[in-house]
Amino acid sequence: MKEDLFQELVASVREGGAILRGETEPSRTFTIDVPDVKAIRARMGLTQQKFALLLGISVRTLQNWEQGRRTPHGPARVLLQVAEKHPEALLDTIVSTEAASATRYTPRIQSVSLHDRDADAIVAK
Repeated sequence: MKEDLFQELVASVREGGAILRGETEPSRTFTIDVPDVKAIRARMGLTQQKFALLLGISVRTLQNWEQGRRTPHGPARVLLQVAEKHPEALLDTIVSTEAASATRYTPRIQSVSLHDRDADAIVAK
């Protein structure tokens, strides 16, 4: 490694240490908003069970997100952002996936329609 690049790297590491110790303010900061999962679900008009099914997560995980005990990360966070800005796209994707899979495979457990807001549970065949 060339000497000038090495010195730049050392200076960077020292600056990072000073920031972590609180001796120096960072030159920039980033804030990431946590999605309001409960509000997103309420706007879509879905029960916890149906929303969890839509996202492919357990109801318990959804409850933890809604109550602030945990926060969604990675793909789940992105999916929630899509659900917040374009809920119809998320519902359309699920409906078209269900229609395509119905012609190829008949599952032992049939889920209720996400558009049927009166149905409460997953119905076993």
